[in-house]
Amino acid sequence: MMPSGSCSSTCFSTPPACTTTWSTSGCPRNYRGLSGGCYIEAMKPSRLLPLLLALLKFVSSMLLASPAYELHRDEYLYLNYGQHLAWGYLEVPPLTALQSWLTLALGGGWFWVKFWPVLWGSLTVYVVARAAQRLGGGSWAVALAGLCYLVGAYARLNFLFQPNSFEVLAFTAVCYLLIRYQQDARPRWWLGIGALLGLALLNKYSALFFIAALGLAVLLTPLRRALATRDFWLGATLALLLWLPNLLWQLQHGIPFRHHMELLHDTQLVNVSAADFWQDQLLMNLPGLWVWAAGLVALLVGSLRPYRAVGLVFCGGLLLLTLLHGKNYYTLGYYPILLAAGAVWWEQRWAERPKAARILRPALLLLPLLLALPVLPLLFTLEPPARMQALGPRYQSTGAFRWEDGRNHTLPQDFADMLGWRELADKTWAAYQTLPAATRAHTLVLAANYGQAGAINYYNRHRSMPVAHSFNGSYLFWQNQMPAQPWLYVLLIDDEPDNLTAHFRSFCRVGEVRNPYARERGTAILLGTGPDSALVQRIGQERRQGLAEWGEF
Repeated sequence: MMPSGSCSSTCFSTPPACTTTWSTSGCPRNYRGLSGGCYIEAMKPSRLLPLLLALLKFVSSMLLASPAYELHRDEYLYLNYGQHLAWGYLEVPPLTALQSWLTLALGGGWFWVKFWPVLWGSLTVYVVARAAQRLGGGSWAVALAGLCYLVGAYARLNFLFQPNSFEVLAFTAVCYLLIRYQQDARPRWWLGIGALLGLALLNKYSALFFIAALGLAVLLTPLRRALATRDFWLGATLALLLWLPNLLWQLQHGIPFRHHMELLHDTQLVNVSAADFWQDQLLMNLPGLWVWAAGLVALLVGSLRPYRAVGLVFCGGLLLLTLLHGKNYYTLGYYPILLAAGAVWWEQRWAERPKAARILRPALLLLPLLLALPVLPLLFTLEPPARMQALGPRYQSTGAFRWEDGRNHTLPQDFADMLGWRELADKTWAAYQTLPAATRAHTLVLAANYGQAGAINYYNRHRSMPVAHSFNGSYLFWQNQMPAQPWLYVLLIDDEPDNLTAHFRSFCRVGEVRNPYARERGTAILLGTGPDSALVQRIGQERRQGLAEWGEF
């Protein structure tokens, strides 16, 4: 039996779900929200639909992939982390390394590499769906929010074994717990937020920007009252304790994060303009633009205003990333919770027009899918490279084919970065096999970048071959300063240099990457025999210089 305070009563500005019975007096302490209202749950929303959406996400991500593509350049680097477990790396914190270690322990196959990003994406869909329910949405709102996520930029993001997928999950889950706290101010919500933020900091340093935006949102809303509670500070302490081992690693190694940001700025972020950044924001979630934009407005000034802290997190995060010339995808963790809010707002609007809703609500569920159809080849690796190249002119104006150098190319950068690696590894192995069996173990395999080194190590991981090294990134840590016995051969993976021939008894090209669509096309495999002492000293010197640039010496 419904009391006088129903779902639309002033007992609580925005109820968690309209299946909930509301009361205006005698509220149990555990159900008292920050706005002064309360609720008594009569019937919990079903979790079946969120689970089905999560399952759909997992299956679609695994199946909608062309076998023409290999792993991504970055994935090879992160997989190498699993063979060098530590509390930090020059590129990212250690959480990815733990996933890599587990992946390699399970055999390192394609499924297990992709398992982690797809898992984090599936959990994100579940959290988005549950958030829609907590904000008062029914099945239609849950389905709309989930579908918008499924056909947004997350389709591509959640396919790559990178720290980004877990970051999106962590940011979304923190916003979800903020909503839960405002409905039910239990201590465990701040502990949950602290745990998520601590793991986010162990995953990627861009979590610092999210934390800054979150702090601003707390200060500008009634949530600031939580600053006077023990629960808030326990959560903050938990986050710091989780991050502490990596923070100490950063301090011990001269804070390489600073140098990493300088490199990003000088080589990539300098090419990011505010106009391009915001154009990409509109395009990345274009199928759900009408949903997340409505959600942002509803959170800031509309019917979901009691939860405006969530909207302010979005505003603060995107403002910081705009000013700092962040990459377009750095923002993707801020949108999913807006999809939940927007779906609820639209459902509330259609509740006021029941006759029109019977016709239009089913049609609107198809709208994200229809809007996604034109950009489907960009969301999933469905089309092989030749077909993608043919489609290129259609998408040039969108910026999807713009690389880090600020110029348009024949394939999107992510696609070109998933080609040519097995060819490189197999040709390097073939060159190694031509060496005399008795002496071939005394070979240095030296690559120009982490993608080359990582791919060679990944595809040759079950072959008896020395690991590939590089002066690029964390590979600086993993190379021995000097072998127990002198190198007799050097396999160099690079563009052909002009000044090394004099340092070898013989030096020649033995192979190159010929895949016409690969970003590594033309990369040479060079074999040098009998390197002289000057070259050996030069190799050691370049490694020391590389470490010094990162603050190691």
